[in-house]
Amino acid sequence: MRPLRPLFACLLGLPLLLQAAPAPGDGFPKEARVYFIGLKDGDVLPPTFKVKFGLKGMGVRKANEDIFDRRTGHHHLLVDQGIVPKGDIIVFSEKHIHYGKGQTEATLTLPPGPHVLTMQFADGAHISYGPQLAASVRVVVEAAAPAAQPAGKP
Repeated sequence: MRPLRPLFACLLGLPLLLQAAPAPGDGFPKEARVYFIGLKDGDVLPPTFKVKFGLKGMGVRKANEDIFDRRTGHHHLLVDQGIVPKGDIIVFSEKHIHYGKGQTEATLTLPPGPHVLTMQFADGAHISYGPQLAASVRVVVEAAAPAAQPAGKP
């Protein structure tokens, strides 16, 4: 029976350990926020443009470096998608662009028309911090200008 005592002690302490750890998406500084730099609602953009991500109250860190650090994370850009709820994993797709190397800006190419860009901050395991660490802008992407014709040709 003696060899089982450490096992029982661990099992009894497990609920306390689980309670002490913040739930996925929780535990980040309450004053933290994200914002777009130089991009605002209603902007008319060319098909290819630069997006800059702003962050206050937290740090940027590469994905998977420390998945339990609730003071850091990395950016995601969601194209024509809603905010990812707190605690949900941000999927990998063409419309969910991950910047897991710690990037704070990117060049994006979109088709012409209206678009909603949502910046979503997430932890090292791609778990969303929710609406408090998300920001959205509505933009219109213009059609590409037609190629110039050589002089003297109709």
